[in-house]
Amino acid sequence: MKKRLLFIVAFLIVLIGNAQQDTLVLNFNEYLGYVKKYHPIAKQAQLTISIGQANLMKARGGFDPKIEVDYDRKQLKGTEYWDRLNATFKIPTYFGIELKGNFEQNQGDFLNLSESVPIDGLYSAGISMALGEGFWINERMATLRKAKFFREQTKADQDLLVNKILFEASLAYFDWLQAYNDAQIFNNFLENSQTRFEGVRQRALAGDIAKIDTVEAKIAVQNRALGLEQAKVRLMNKTLELSNFLWINDVPVEVQANVVPDINVEDDIDVTLEIMGKPLDSFTLDNHPKLRSLDFKIDGLTVEKRLKANKLLPIIDVEYNFLTDQPEQINGLVTDNYKGGINFRFPLFLRKERGDLKLAKFKLQDAQFDRDNAQVEIQNKVLAIYRELDSYVLQNDLIFNIVRDYNTLLSAEERKFTFGESSLFLINSRESKLIDAELKQNEVQNKFFSTKAKLFKSLAINPENL
Repeated sequence: MKKRLLFIVAFLIVLIGNAQQDTLVLNFNEYLGYVKKYHPIAKQAQLTISIGQANLMKARGGFDPKIEVDYDRKQLKGTEYWDRLNATFKIPTYFGIELKGNFEQNQGDFLNLSESVPIDGLYSAGISMALGEGFWINERMATLRKAKFFREQTKADQDLLVNKILFEASLAYFDWLQAYNDAQIFNNFLENSQTRFEGVRQRALAGDIAKIDTVEAKIAVQNRALGLEQAKVRLMNKTLELSNFLWINDVPVEVQANVVPDINVEDDIDVTLEIMGKPLDSFTLDNHPKLRSLDFKIDGLTVEKRLKANKLLPIIDVEYNFLTDQPEQINGLVTDNYKGGINFRFPLFLRKERGDLKLAKFKLQDAQFDRDNAQVEIQNKVLAIYRELDSYVLQNDLIFNIVRDYNTLLSAEERKFTFGESSLFLINSRESKLIDAELKQNEVQNKFFSTKAKLFKSLAINPENL
């Protein structure tokens, strides 16, 4: 418990910026920085690269040198039937060639003649390779190539995962900001209605106006108070939703009531999300993480298809070993002393191999279709978002003018009321229209910011400055 409190205190201290009395401003850039650094999903995204590296290490293990020792001995009633020792050192290579060194020592009364070797043992050094299936590509080569493509694919997938969590966190921040602005609107108009009610009550007591006007003024106060309470509930819910994205050292952090959003966040969004200076004519898909991920997937499936095609070739494995019982002498390795062989195998119908090749081709075509479809979808989505942003710029200008004009009407109505030329009904009506307009302004602003976040997601940006 103490540890969690220390983390929370440290977090709130860092958040101090533009402090105003007892409130702390949580900037958008700082907020996303904490999300990217500490959120479990962001950390989980880093595991994808580690998985790719581990998979590559596993594939490279297919080329590790190997030592094999086979020892077999049988003795019964004082008779040594056999005593066999066979030790081999193998070095696989990338191109399907295997280098091999061997030591063989056999003795006993019941050995096969083919197992007879010199008393001090027989040494051999040789090479084996495939001339048919496995010559151009084999399982080890294919596994290593696919592992390299998979490693690069995981890097692109990490960008997508980080981008997704930052996008969701951004939407939570914008909703939090809208709820906060809505609460501020109701709080301001509640203060106005309370001031107006006191003025009306004093005038009614003085006999300037009818006492029934105080009832209408009181109803306005109660309506504003009701609206404020409902706005506080929405703000509380949006604050808790925002807290879902805030972690420090694996400890969840709850945003306190004195922490508020940055109401001037519009100036920071483009810089933080790194979408500033990206006009439509500069838009390109060449380095999009999703397309890069699909490209590497296609590369891996292409390797798989080549491997399956290679399976159609006959198996022709050849081996040649120099033999000597004097390994310390280089000239002991002569071509007259050797052990060699050839292995040939070929299925007559190749139905399994041809079926595997067709399946590999279908998987490759499926991935290529996915890639083509994803490219068109991303391109059209980005184009639509750019047009949507242009529309919201116009909508923000329109709603700003509407709010300004409603303010003018309300001010004029209040002046007329002081001269006895208006009524509380008209003032409340003007004020209600102004409240609706300001709430609509917050909603349009939220949609504008959310659309920028959608552009950030569509471009799959992984911000480097967070």
